[in-house]
Amino acid sequence: MTTRTTQTTVAFSSPFLLPGFDQPQPAGDYLVDHDEEAIEGPSHIAWLRVAAFIHLPAVGVRSTTRRMVPITPGDLDAALEKDRK
Repeated sequence: MTTRTTQTTVAFSSPFLLPGFDQPQPAGDYLVDHDEEAIEGPSHIAWLRVAAFIHLPAVGVRSTTRRMVPITPGDLDAALEKDRK
C-alpha cells in the first residue's frame, strides 16, 4: 500500500491545549505531520488520512528534546478555530 506524509505549519496566537496534552502549549508556529494511505480506484487515487502528529515544542523554540504527539485532526481544527476568536 502506498503511503505519504505531508507537513503543514499551524499558528496559534495564544496558549492552547489539545486532548491528551498534560499542559497548555505556548502561542507559536507548530509543525503538523499528516500520514495518508492511497486508495486506488479505477481512474483515480484518493488519500485517506490515517494519523496526525504535532511537533513539540513550537518552531524556533530551543529545546534539548523534541517530540511528535499524536492528535486528531478534528481536535486540532477546533483548537485553531477557538484561537481565531
